[in-house]
Amino acid sequence: MNKINYQKELDFLIESLINNKKTPTLLLHSCCAPCSSYVLEYLSKYFKISILFYNPNIYPMEEYSRRVAEQKGLISSLKVKNEIRFIEGRYDTENFYNISKGLEEEKEGGSRCFKCYELRLKEAAIIANEEEYDYFTTTLSISPHKNAQKLNEIGENLSQEYNVKYLYSDFKKKEGYKRSIELSNEYNLYRQDYCGCVFSKNERMNSINK
Repeated sequence: MNKINYQKELDFLIESLINNKKTPTLLLHSCCAPCSSYVLEYLSKYFKISILFYNPNIYPMEEYSRRVAEQKGLISSLKVKNEIRFIEGRYDTENFYNISKGLEEEKEGGSRCFKCYELRLKEAAIIANEEEYDYFTTTLSISPHKNAQKLNEIGENLSQEYNVKYLYSDFKKKEGYKRSIELSNEYNLYRQDYCGCVFSKNERMNSINK
């Protein structure tokens, strides 16, 4: 089975929007300011974006608060064509630990992460449906450590369940990850050294201490 080129899917859509002179609304789930930097620079030319910061996986609370502040700071200073709105989701950590039960020992990038993708994308789909956004998507695919194929499959399934279009993407393409690093340096963003959850933090610490 051939993998879908999600960047090409996005390119086709953007070309259509330009030709039809449309600027649809997009609810963009963001995992952190650095990952969102390139995505916002790229997509804000074609969409009216609301950032949804819904990340109940982040540990500890101090780390969560720091990432929220960084996201807000980036939005206020990033030079974009269309104004960006910020929405802070619920910090309902119990939901994350519930979906992680039995998967605590999974390596990063495994089935626990897939459930975490789904948890956050589902919240985005629900809000996008309730507030009648044209599209929803996530910044997560910009990371070389995130499975874009799985993210888009989850997004497509949620799109059908909640009747709102999912914006296919693989933001690491077209040197998106490289550009996110450049923008992080330009805006002096805090770049964390672990994904966010206590399990990824412990995995990171164990690798350092070996």
